Amino acid sequence: MSLRINDTIPNLTVTTDQGEFKLHDFVGDSWAILFSHPKDFTPVCTTEFSAVAQLADEWEKRGTKVIGVSVDGVEDHKKWKNDIKTFGGAEAGFPIIADDGLEVSKAFDMLPADAYLPDGRTPADSATVRAVFIIGPDKQLKLSMTYPMTVGRNFAEILRALDGLQTSTGKGVATPANWTPGGDVIIPASVSDEDASKKFGEFKTVLPYLRTTKDPA
Repeated sequence: MSLRINDTIPNLTVTTDQGEFKLHDFVGDSWAILFSHPKDFTPVCTTEFSAVAQLADEWEKRGTKVIGVSVDGVEDHKKWKNDIKTFGGAEAGFPIIADDGLEVSKAFDMLPADAYLPDGRTPADSATVRAVFIIGPDKQLKLSMTYPMTVGRNFAEILRALDGLQTSTGKGVATPANWTPGGDVIIPASVSDEDASKKFGEFKTVLPYLRTTKDPA
């Protein structure tokens, strides 16, 4: 299957280093971020998991749960977390899915349906399992990004994107390029000037189709 923006994520039962549960139950009424990796004990991925662990307070502030995916087993995940803590100095308190059967990787369209893990595999065999999925409380996919193995993910940008999603969905606005919380936002073109005044108060018309107003938050 191909998973697109606003699709409901598959409600798979997953096995993690913190037990077994359904993905929809994990998300619950929160926002969630699922980030995937092609193999445990790999250098770039270790730095990324460490970055996620260091941001625990930021995820909590935003009411967001994080969950990792790697196509290795539970025991490897538990051992790998020691390396993650050693590198980043923070406990990786989030669960990691043991996707050694590739069910999650295929359901989220990171690998083709006929993919398999060969004996003696390397990360190159599952290289496309390097994605980020931001999921809303409605269990729908809100954003996805895919990275190559050689480029570490920028979690400051993932936080910024999460802030933009929470602001746009919660306040009925859009965010411009390079927006950060507190910056001006965009009033959707579907909102009339009259309704914009009622809802947002003052706004600026930059172009006939581009109106900005202060961050409602």
